[in-house]
Amino acid sequence: MKKVLVLGATSAIAQSTVRLLAARGASLYLVGRNATNLDAVAKDAATRGAAKVEQQALDLNDTAAHEALVERATQALGGLDGALIAHGVLGDQKACERSWVDAEQVLRTNFLSAASLLTVLANRFEAQKAGTLVVISSVAGDRGRQSNYVYGASKGALNVFLQGLRNRLAPSGVAVVTVKPGFVDTPMTAHLPKNKLFASPDKVARGILRAADGRKNEVYVPGIWALIMLIIRSIPEGIFKRLKL
Repeated sequence: MKKVLVLGATSAIAQSTVRLLAARGASLYLVGRNATNLDAVAKDAATRGAAKVEQQALDLNDTAAHEALVERATQALGGLDGALIAHGVLGDQKACERSWVDAEQVLRTNFLSAASLLTVLANRFEAQKAGTLVVISSVAGDRGRQSNYVYGASKGALNVFLQGLRNRLAPSGVAVVTVKPGFVDTPMTAHLPKNKLFASPDKVARGILRAADGRKNEVYVPGIWALIMLIIRSIPEGIFKRLKL
């Protein structure tokens, strides 16, 4: 990917990925909600060797702005051959259980806004018969658990959407890459107790670029999560519903 739209560019994983893309000399169009943080990411990318860096502050839940956003990014970079969707929220499970307003916000940010962006990007990449769509999902979408089923549902819906999109775009030569990180040591998980399963954003970013370069379908990052989730998915529902997970 040499002309890349990065959505949610101020997230920890996205920042690490931007640094790697910049070192490769890619041209970048960075989008994030916080203009101050976005400006810092853009300046850092420029110093690291990015061929071109443009930026736009935008709340990506504003789906009505997505068509114009993608068009602006395309014009700014002289085309697009890649996009990374990296925005999202963890949410508060207990708050989501008490209030649909809270639950809807998680679903809107993690699934609906991503689906809207993917629709716009897919149509453009399908028309040009080239491109790579990389989306950061989560292992949480593989099976619903009482501790985070609203977040998990948002990622599970996203995974199914990406599967269908991949099927649709395969004849056009467009790659759709689903990245499923496990625990990542970021500000979003700062409140969680850490253990050896937590990966750094830099490690996840390297996995993202390997997957994009290889035009993979779905990848777990780090790879150990493929085995962990295989085991979790294999537990019979009659047993699973009694577990505290």
